[in-house]
Amino acid sequence: MSVLQRLRDAIATPDPGAAIAARRHLDSLTKPPGSLGRLEDLAARLATIRGAAPRVDAPVVFVFAGDHGVVAEGVSAYPQTVTSQMLENFLAGGAAINVLARQAGARVVVADFGVAIPPRATVRMDVGGLGGRPEPPNSRQIHEGLGGRPEPPNFKQIRLAPGTFNMALGPAMSSAQAIAAIEAGAALADEAVAGGADLFAIGEMGIGNTTAAAAITAAITGVAPERVTGRGTGVDDATWGHKVDVVRRALAINHPDPRNGLAVLAAVGGFEIAGLVGVVLAGAAHRVPVAVDGFIATSAALIAVTLAPESRHALFAAHRSAEPGHTVALEHLALEPYLDLGLRLGEGTGAALFIHLARAAARIYGEMATFKSAGVDGPIDGGVA
Repeated sequence: MSVLQRLRDAIATPDPGAAIAARRHLDSLTKPPGSLGRLEDLAARLATIRGAAPRVDAPVVFVFAGDHGVVAEGVSAYPQTVTSQMLENFLAGGAAINVLARQAGARVVVADFGVAIPPRATVRMDVGGLGGRPEPPNSRQIHEGLGGRPEPPNFKQIRLAPGTFNMALGPAMSSAQAIAAIEAGAALADEAVAGGADLFAIGEMGIGNTTAAAAITAAITGVAPERVTGRGTGVDDATWGHKVDVVRRALAINHPDPRNGLAVLAAVGGFEIAGLVGVVLAGAAHRVPVAVDGFIATSAALIAVTLAPESRHALFAAHRSAEPGHTVALEHLALEPYLDLGLRLGEGTGAALFIHLARAAARIYGEMATFKSAGVDGPIDGGVA
C-alpha cells in the first residue's frame, strides 16, 4: 500500500460524542450559552477535532514555494525570479509571514518544492527519488522567536523539478510527481507532529500560482473560469482577460476529472500546492486542526477533500481573500472564514492571524471557570437571561 493510500485510510469522521461533550462544557462556563459567538463555535470545533480540550501552544506555519510553467503565457505582473528572491526573504526572516508568525509564537517551516532558480543559501533535503520519503533535514536557526526562544530550524529543500510544465500546453506535472509532492508535504507535517505541533497553518509562494488555483477551483467546482480568476499580483484588465483565457485553455487541453483530485492536481496544479495537500491530509490523519490561508492554500484544500472527503473536518478557513475564486472555493467546502480583511498576499499571513483566535478559543475552553467551580448561580430552568 502506498504512503498516500495509508494516509487517506487514516482519516476518519470525528466522534459525534466529542462535539456534544464540547458544547456541554462550553455551556457550563460562566456566561450565557453562546454569548461568545463564533469563538465558542471555534472552540467546539477545535475540541471535536482533537477529541480533547484544545490547545494552541505549538503552532507551525508551512510556507511551500514552487514555480509554474504557465508564467510563460504572461499571466503575472511580476517576473518568476521573485519566487526565489522571496524564498531568501523568508529564510532571512524579513517577510510578512515571518513577522506575523513571530508575533503569534509560531514556528515557520519553509520548503522549496520546485523553484526555478534555487535560492543562494539553502540546506539540502533529498527525497530519494520520486515517491521517496524525505531524510531528516539539516537546518539552521534564523532568528529569535516570541519570548526569546530561538525559532526552530525552518528550511527544507524538496526539489521535484525547476517548476511545473506550462499547463496551457499539457499537464503541469506527472502523477508520480504529484504523489511525491503530497507525500513529502505529509512527511514534513508528520515531523512537526512528532515535535509537538498542535495546529497547522498553510501558506505558499509561487509566481503564477493564482492561475493554477483558478484552474483547480474551476475544475473541481464547475464554476466558469472568469468567476474564479482574479488579478493575482495586480494585473491590468487586458492581462486579466488573457489570464482567464489561459485558464480556459488549460482546462480544455487537460480536461481533468473533477472527481479525481490527483488528476486535477497533475493537470493544472503546482508542486507547492501538492505539498500543502499533504499537510492537510496529514493534519486530518493526526487530528491536528489545519488553518487554511487564502486562495492558493484553499485550492490545496479542495484537492485534499476530493482525495479524502473526511479531511474537511480538520479545515478552518482563516480568512476570506480578495481573490474572487476564494469565495467560490470556500462555499464549495462549506467553510465560513473567521476574518475578512481584504488580504491577498498569501504566504500564510491570514492563517497566522487566525492563530490568535484559535489560541483565544482554546484558552476560553480550558481556563474559564464553570458556574459550579466559581460558585456562580447558573440560569434558571426555563428562564430567559
